[in-house]
Amino acid sequence: MARLKKGDLVQVITGRTQSRGGDRGKQGKVIAVFVEKNRVLVEGINFVTKHVRVGQTQRGTKTGGIETMEAPIHVSNVAIVDPETKKPTRVGVRLEDVTKDGVTKTVRIRYAKKSGKDL
Repeated sequence: MARLKKGDLVQVITGRTQSRGGDRGKQGKVIAVFVEKNRVLVEGINFVTKHVRVGQTQRGTKTGGIETMEAPIHVSNVAIVDPETKKPTRVGVRLEDVTKDGVTKTVRIRYAKKSGKDL
């Protein structure tokens, strides 16, 4: 089961500090998860500049130039934020039986290890 999912609030736990121009300590929401590459795209984190070739749209407006966009960051460099303490925590999984319409189903539930709250 994936520890990180789209929409989770995460915090960068490695890299350069903010005073040195880095992203360590910043929090943001997960935009996308790239499972095969073990990377996540986090909103407002790891900005890079991308040079886009100049082109034209159907209406004739110019496109291209220098754009800033988020780049993926490795999963090991971020940690989920505990909903209670607002600090980074590890993720645990517990199994619960849920009964719906007379059918019992075993469901995995993610929880924050520090506070025990469900994620």
